[in-house]
Order: sequence, then structure tokens, then C-alpha cells
Amino acid sequence: MTELLLTLLDKGGYLGIFVLMILENVFPPVPSEVILGAAGVLVAQGKMNGIVLWIIATVGTVVGNLFWYWLGHRWSEEQLKRMIDRWGRVLTFEWDEFTKARNIFRKYGDWIVFLLRFSPLLRTIVSLPAGLARMNVWRFAMFTFLGSLIWNGLLILGGQALAGLIDEYETLAGYAIVAFVLAGVAIYIYRFVTWKPVKAFEPEE
Repeated sequence: MTELLLTLLDKGGYLGIFVLMILENVFPPVPSEVILGAAGVLVAQGKMNGIVLWIIATVGTVVGNLFWYWLGHRWSEEQLKRMIDRWGRVLTFEWDEFTKARNIFRKYGDWIVFLLRFSPLLRTIVSLPAGLARMNVWRFAMFTFLGSLIWNGLLILGGQALAGLIDEYETLAGYAIVAFVLAGVAIYIYRFVTWKPVKAFEPEE
């Protein structure tokens, strides 16, 4: 499994990493930890340049977040409600998660876009209220880029650090990756099944 993942990422190259990082920020089951952790192993093996990977992965993250920012900027809150009510189950995106991100954004301002890049749940969702608040797009992109640069860098470095152990314990590493992916799928299925429509969270606080 480990070798297959590394081969796929190696074949896909930087463009593949770029696309995967966009998808990771749009469609929940694609985990950045697996993508960049494995890419970090390729860096350790000399198959990828760490700096180039770091920048491309981070740009992909920004593009994925700009999709949600654009929706927030383009639509009203009522339109977002309808979108979440229709597609929220597939995206495992609940209305109360949006309102939490919105309230945090209102309380702490633009800087929260940078800080929430380190939150597994709210790092993408905060892009919607940022768009709704008409946050300056260049400021949004800068904060998203800087926060993602740190997070993605840590993931890549983690993959590099573990490269030796992965080579030594190939079978165990393969099981670990499978377990990680299955855990992600299980969480997605759980959130899909337990998802609640917008009306379940009304009236709002």
C-alpha cells in the first residue's frame, strides 16, 4: 500500500499534488496529512524538491479555500443556507459549523483566517464567512497562504522524518496508511449518516 501511494504521487508529480490539495479543501475525504506525509517521503528519497513541493501544495490549498471564499462573497447567507441544505450531507458540512466559524470570524477579525489553518474542522469553513464579510481577497489569500505554509511544511517535514522508518517497516507503514485512510472514510460516513438539515439548527443563537 505504501509503495502504491508513493508511486501514484510520484507519477502525478507536482501537478497531481496541486490538484489533490485543491480537492482536500473542497471535498472532505481527501486527507492532506496522507498526501503531504507521503510526498515528504518522496522528498527524502530525492524524487521531489522539498521547496517546490512546499510552495505548490500551499498554492493548491489557497486555491481550494478561494472556492469557498468565492461562494461566501457571491452568495447571501440565505443562499448559503439553501446550498448547505441541499449539498451539506455530501460535503458533511452542517449549518452550525458555518455559524460557529462566522461567529469566530466576527469576534476575532481577519487574523482568525491565519490561526484557523491549524484547526482540522474550521480551517476551510472560515473561508465562507470571510467571503460574506467581504474581506479583502488579497488579505484573505495572504493569511491563508501563510497559515497553510506552516501547516503544510510541518506535514512534509514529518514525512521526511519518517521516511527511514517507512523503508524499514514497509508492511507496518502500509497498514498504518490503510488505517488512516479507513479512519477518514469512517468519519466521513459517520458525518454523512448523522448530518442534520439546516432547520435542525434554527432558530440561531
